Amino acid sequence: MPTFTAPDGTELAYHLRGEGPPLVCLPGGAMRASRYLGDLGGLAAGRTLVLLDLLDLLDLLDLRGTGDSAVPADESTYRVDRQVADVEALRLHLGTDRMDVLAHSAGGNLLMLYAAAHPRRLGRTVLVTPTAWALDLAATPQDRLAAARLRAGAEPYDTAREAYVRILDGADSDEDWDRAAPLFYGRWDGTARAHYAAGYREQNERASAAFAGPGAFDPAATRAALRRVAGEVLVLAGELDGNPPPALAARIADAFPAGRLDVRRAAAHFPWLDDAAGFAERVERFLVTGV
Repeated sequence: MPTFTAPDGTELAYHLRGEGPPLVCLPGGAMRASRYLGDLGGLAAGRTLVLLDLLDLLDLLDLRGTGDSAVPADESTYRVDRQVADVEALRLHLGTDRMDVLAHSAGGNLLMLYAAAHPRRLGRTVLVTPTAWALDLAATPQDRLAAARLRAGAEPYDTAREAYVRILDGADSDEDWDRAAPLFYGRWDGTARAHYAAGYREQNERASAAFAGPGAFDPAATRAALRRVAGEVLVLAGELDGNPPPALAARIADAFPAGRLDVRRAAAHFPWLDDAAGFAERVERFLVTGV
């Protein structure tokens, strides 16, 4: 397992999967270990995924305090803006002038802040069902419930929607999150159930609570800085996802000069599980051609 040292001395791990040009992968959660990304629907067949504790060729990086990365001495460094230096340290460690990057969900915020700080260090960028607190573009409860209603009239989705209403009203119990889980996947099959269950073991809850803490974001400054990003950006949204719904994902894509949106049919928050072959083909085509 390769490692590198962050500027504050924290040892961070990453995992390599596959063969081909490297793709650095930033996980969501927030602060979930990168193993939940798997091989991104088979994308590793044509790419080296770099997972920080993201992805194995995919370069999968384990963010500080997750997976095989060390817990930092200063827990304030869990705040997302403090982690931008970790991503830049990985780039320097890999010895590349520019890197292609994929970020999922909350990891999209880290990618946006990195892009704002280092706009010339990105090649092509893929944002998969990203949250965009960094741009002050958060999904509303109405967005989330509208997505939940797309599957009304069938189980387990009616029960899941009732639980989600309680969560959005402030109940926030583990039991209701378990009941609501089918809404986050295009299909509530055995693969989705196992993927959801693994999340309890893969997330650093203390780090997650600090990730978007006070002072993490300056949306106006980030929006202005992203106008300097010259590389192509692909935002992948799930047709059934409420965080972000496709309309909000379109606004995220518009924050980049060369941003484009692709909505994956019958997919939710983890589209590589809902249509593995289609997801991998679409991302690889973008990374090769920019379209």
